[in-house]
Amino acid sequence: MTSVAQPFQPAQRAETRARRMLGPALGLGGLAAATLALHFRDPHAHASWGLCPLYATTGIYCPGCGGLRAVNDLSNGDILGAASSNLLFFVSIPLIVFLLGRWVHDSWYGVERGRTWLSSWAFMYGALGVAAVFTVLRNTPAGSWLAP
Repeated sequence: MTSVAQPFQPAQRAETRARRMLGPALGLGGLAAATLALHFRDPHAHASWGLCPLYATTGIYCPGCGGLRAVNDLSNGDILGAASSNLLFFVSIPLIVFLLGRWVHDSWYGVERGRTWLSSWAFMYGALGVAAVFTVLRNTPAGSWLAP
């Protein structure tokens, strides 16, 4: 019996846990550094972190306007202030924490996920739709309470 020659395939090395955790460690470290910077340099002071380009040119609040202030408020324990600064960001915190936790978990155990509901087109369009409605609302008189 003759064997069929197989094309050369390099040996696959198992990725170490330390290598898998590099991305989450750097990502969480960057978030921690940014949070500390926002804690010590108050974004409530005008232009302390620059200006939102959309607001500076048009006077329209984007969905992210007030996000830096919300992080500062949270780092100071002011939950109501964070919700007042950017409600959309504030209500998305549980999803952000869940996604970061899943990233760490999956990296730790070497889990590779396929396509999930979070990467579906329906979720992406839904999130964009919510952000668009939030943007329009916070720039109208009826939704002025949503403005930062």
